[in-house]
Amino acid sequence: MNSASRSYASAGVDVTAGYKAVELMKQHVARTTIPGVVSGIGGFSGCFEPDLSGISRPVFVSGTDGVGTKLKLAFLMDKHDTVGIDCVAMCVNDVVCCGAKPLFFLDYIACGKNTPEKIATIVSGIAEGCVQAGCALIGGETAEMPGFYPEDEYDLAGFCVGIADYNKIIDGSKVEVGDVLIGVASSGIHSNGFSLVRKIFGITEKKLQVYIDDLGCTLGEALLTPTKIYVKPVLNLIGHVEVRGISHITGGGFYENIPRMLPDGMYAAIERNAVPVLPIFDLIRRIGEIPEDDMFGTFNMGIGLCIAVPAGQADKAIEILKESGEKAVIIGQVKAGEKGVVIC
Repeated sequence: MNSASRSYASAGVDVTAGYKAVELMKQHVARTTIPGVVSGIGGFSGCFEPDLSGISRPVFVSGTDGVGTKLKLAFLMDKHDTVGIDCVAMCVNDVVCCGAKPLFFLDYIACGKNTPEKIATIVSGIAEGCVQAGCALIGGETAEMPGFYPEDEYDLAGFCVGIADYNKIIDGSKVEVGDVLIGVASSGIHSNGFSLVRKIFGITEKKLQVYIDDLGCTLGEALLTPTKIYVKPVLNLIGHVEVRGISHITGGGFYENIPRMLPDGMYAAIERNAVPVLPIFDLIRRIGEIPEDDMFGTFNMGIGLCIAVPAGQADKAIEILKESGEKAVIIGQVKAGEKGVVIC
């Protein structure tokens, strides 16, 4: 029999709601089961047995992140089934930048009031993200924190562990002058820059419902579009061409993230006209009167990943990415000079 505490409930924590949330989310977690999962949810920890065949020197690669203030839009729209995808994407996309395959994921949900149906809906998005990434959701934590969060609000974060062969880790050390930079299209803003977005649009529930012709949807639909998960296309690409560096374009945009894959003495020369800027970014720039440098230093501008490959393999890389369903274009080249990014 499940325990219950009327005294704890009087303080705003309903443990029985937690039990119900776990039962409701089990069907979603089951979708993520892959070989290696050796435990179910509800225990004190999650267990996973990795398949090390074909890996001469296994290295675990980890990543953790959250969704940030994009959650504010989910609250206003009362739409909670996609932010879990964002949470997974922010973690697994970082992990795959090393050439690692994500194995398992854990989530952390902190809320003002545990509404089991809402929690299960959030987890359904996390499960969908795990399915897209090919990893298992093996555990998590839902913390009901009355007085800390408003009843209708929550925070969401996650943690991913992947595996790579030490001798095949992609860390940018093999990037050379003359390498071509390939941009892989984003689905929208992804999960960064939303504090600025909310300031520019003066976000309200009513404004999120406004249909915008340039976007082909409501403002809310455009802003809440889930972050694209690049794991399977990137792992497929690595199997066919020499990938020397990968940058996940998140907070800090081009200027902050692309240099993270570059050795000292090299910079990324980005062709401005080659970047397929999405309409949402044109709208943000116009309404907010944001200088273009600030845009490229805050948002992904339509490019979610930047991949460095030898010049002679660039066309093949683009073809393989397109076969995986990704839009990919050459956006620049690695050149000799002070480490950084030059957009010209």
